[in-house]
Amino acid sequence: MHEFSVLAGKDIVELLDGQETEVIDWVEAAYLAHDAGSTVNPDSYFLRFPEKPDARIIALPAFLGGEDDVAGIKWISSFPANTGSGLPRASAVLVLNDYRTGYPFALLESAGISAARTAASAALAATALGGGRTRTVGIVGAGVIARTIARYLAAAGIPLTDVVCHDLDEASARALAGHLADRHGGGSRTGSLEEALGSDLVVLATTALSPYIGTEHALRDGQVVLNVSLRDIEPELLLTAQNIVDDVDHCLKANTSPHLAEQWLGNRSFIDGTLAEVLKGRITLTPERPVIFSPFGLGVLDLAVGHRLFRQAREQGRLTEVPGFFGETRRW
Repeated sequence: MHEFSVLAGKDIVELLDGQETEVIDWVEAAYLAHDAGSTVNPDSYFLRFPEKPDARIIALPAFLGGEDDVAGIKWISSFPANTGSGLPRASAVLVLNDYRTGYPFALLESAGISAARTAASAALAATALGGGRTRTVGIVGAGVIARTIARYLAAAGIPLTDVVCHDLDEASARALAGHLADRHGGGSRTGSLEEALGSDLVVLATTALSPYIGTEHALRDGQVVLNVSLRDIEPELLLTAQNIVDDVDHCLKANTSPHLAEQWLGNRSFIDGTLAEVLKGRITLTPERPVIFSPFGLGVLDLAVGHRLFRQAREQGRLTEVPGFFGETRRW
C-alpha cells in the first residue's frame, strides 16, 4: 500500500527493446479508451522561460481507466540548445498514482517512454491512414524522435528501403541516414527539404517554433504527412489536405499548425476527425487526397506504456524500492 519504487532509464530501454508491436497495440488501446470516455486527459501545462523562448517544460496529467485504473503525470522538458553540447533535447519523468488511494507508487525515467509512445502513435497513424501505399519515406528533423519513429514504422510493416533524411544540421541528417541504412538496409540518404516532402510518407519531427512549409510545397494525392512536431506547416497548406488529430481540443491550441488554421479560417470545419474515429471506421477518408495527422500527444498514452513497463519490471525484479519514502503511513 505504501511502497514506492523507481524504474531507471536503462531498464526502460531494455524493456522497450523488441516490444515495438506491443507498444503500438498499447497505444491503440489507449486511443480507443480515450474515445470511449474511459480516460481523463486535462490540458497540458506549459512552463516557459522569457530568456529561452525555444525551451519549455510540460506537465501532462491523466487518468487511464479500464484494466489499468492508474493516474499520473509526465513532466517533460524540451531544451533544443542541449543538442549543441551533445545532450538529448528532451528529458522526462513519469509519476504513477494508485487510483484507489491517490498515493504515488512509482517514478519512471520517461524520455524513452515518451519517445516510444510518440513513435507508436505515428506508426499506428501511418498504417491506418494509408501505409499500404508507402514506397518512399521522407524524414524532416533527424533527432531521437525521428530515429525512434523510423524503428516503429519498420515494426509496423512500413518499408524503409527508400528514405530521404533532411535536417538543418547536415551532420545529424547523415547520422540518421547512416543509422537507417545499417539497421534497415536500402537506400537511406540525405536530401533537400523538397525531396523529403515529395515522399509517399512524410515525417515531420523538428523543433520548429513557427511554420515554414507553405503552399509552394504542394501536397500530392494519396500522400500521408505525420505532423509530429505540429508547427511546421502553414495554415494555407494544411487546409489543402484531410486533417486527422488525436484529440481536437488538445491539438487546436498553443499555436500548432491546426490552431493557426482555426484562427485563420475562423472555425474548425477543416478537421475531419480523430485517429480513433478512423480506427473504429466512423470516418472514411478519400484515398486520392493527401492526409495530415497532427498528434498533440496525450498523457494517457504515457500512462498506458509506463504502467505496463512498470508491471513487467516488477515481475522481472528491476524496480528499485525506496523504503520509508512516505513520512507518515497512518492517520493517527
